[in-house]
Amino acid sequence: MKVLIVGGVAAGTKTAAKLKREMPDAEVTILTKDRDISYAGCGLPYYLGEVIREKEALIVNTPQKFSTLTGVEVVTETEATKVNPSDKTVDVVNVVTGEKAVYSYDKLVIATGASPIKPPIDGIDLPGVFCMRTPQDAFGAKDYIKDNGAERAVVVGGGFIGLEVAENLRKMDLRVTVIDMADQVMPGFSKDFATYIEDHLATQGIKVQTGRKMEAILGTDKVEKVQTDKRALKADLVVLSIGIRANTAFLEGSGIALCENKTVKVNEHMQTNVEDIYAVGDCVTVWNRYTNQPQWSPMGSTANMVGRVCAKNLAGKPVTYPGVLGTAVCHLPELNAGKTGFTEESAKAAGFDPISVTIVADDKAHYYPGAGNFIIKVVADKNTRKFLGVEALGSGAVDKIVDIGVTALTLHGDLDALDNMDMAYAPPFSTAIHPFVLAIQVLENKLDGTLDSVTPEEFVSGEYGEYKVIDASMSPAILGAPFVNPADVKGVLPEFGTEDKLMLVCTKGKRAYLLQNKLRYYGYKNTKVLESGTTFNGTDL
Repeated sequence: MKVLIVGGVAAGTKTAAKLKREMPDAEVTILTKDRDISYAGCGLPYYLGEVIREKEALIVNTPQKFSTLTGVEVVTETEATKVNPSDKTVDVVNVVTGEKAVYSYDKLVIATGASPIKPPIDGIDLPGVFCMRTPQDAFGAKDYIKDNGAERAVVVGGGFIGLEVAENLRKMDLRVTVIDMADQVMPGFSKDFATYIEDHLATQGIKVQTGRKMEAILGTDKVEKVQTDKRALKADLVVLSIGIRANTAFLEGSGIALCENKTVKVNEHMQTNVEDIYAVGDCVTVWNRYTNQPQWSPMGSTANMVGRVCAKNLAGKPVTYPGVLGTAVCHLPELNAGKTGFTEESAKAAGFDPISVTIVADDKAHYYPGAGNFIIKVVADKNTRKFLGVEALGSGAVDKIVDIGVTALTLHGDLDALDNMDMAYAPPFSTAIHPFVLAIQVLENKLDGTLDSVTPEEFVSGEYGEYKVIDASMSPAILGAPFVNPADVKGVLPEFGTEDKLMLVCTKGKRAYLLQNKLRYYGYKNTKVLESGTTFNGTDL
């Protein structure tokens, strides 16, 4: 069997390598427009910041090494220009020499990935303007910084890659500003978590300006400023991280069905609508594992998994790809951020009746050296109590929290199945009640009415503006707020009546919850606990 794979980064090389393991006698050829294959695209920002110091570390496999290891023929610097399903051929052109050729196939795999979006504005091609998609992008940007003594950088786009680039430019002592047209960074996170991230970045010397549209890049011989719809920002370097677009233009006229966003439509076996043609990686739309609705997931993890599924199907072993959950994790300066599943907003859009709670929990035994906090938000459906999603922030291993959430979603777990999980515990690793389990238990308390609380988003909306803030911290911490120590409450508070509306706030939320329990016992009917306390919401309440 002759298998032709167009594209050779993550999905293409994974498909090829797995197929050769399944069918050693298959004739497998990879065609790639680039001169590199199988490079670490997700590692590019860390080369900028010299976390990864050697260029070679970003190249997972050279064409020669990959061919020797797998038996796959790799043809580089060769771009597919047309697919001809009727005679099972692909027209190509050598991007260096311009020489044209035709390759035949028995089975074809489209793995052409996606390319960075470069808006058609003045100055977009000035020296000093870079994307961050290939090793050459990272190499060029780093060399430019050193050769030109760059001091100021503007990163356009506040997604995961954009913020990782910003972090690493800051490590190089550049003054960094991130701009984004959207009203928040980190798409897919809830608004309050995104706001917390923006505020945190500011403390790390990275300015974030949302709701800002880039209109032009200014400069004579090289970039000097970025013109936005508000004002111009000085810049010696601009990194574009606006988004990506699937590389599927060459499929026009092939009969291969595309989605609205120009990605390839595939079924659960990674087959297109055209016989003997498959597609994998960033150029395809997959689906949500929980809802079965279409979902684009241009992630290295997704690319590798669908590549494996595709290879097994090519080898005559029918398996299906179950879909994605929107899982992501990001390393920021002094803060890690991760998520999976639904936020309250996306859960509503998917037809659920969601409820959430946000907690602050120790990330390991509080007395153990290096202990810190997790900020965790969990979402569930009110009616079925099904777990729907989690977001986590902290300086520690937030991926642990996220991955537990992935497991819970994959198994369609409900809160009752998750609230007493037997997690690993020892002081260096976790708390006696695991932080994820604790978040589930607090959400159960909220659903059952044991806890009557307000989310950070509800609080900032002004919906509870008539409530009087009460400081229940270990010691007074909220300027202008009356301080009440839960341990001192022995009856009705002389300064507050049982009908008064009281917003109970402490550092993390636990002491406010204890105070609410006591006040309820003494007849208070209108108390609310501000979830995650001043740790997440600040002390200026």
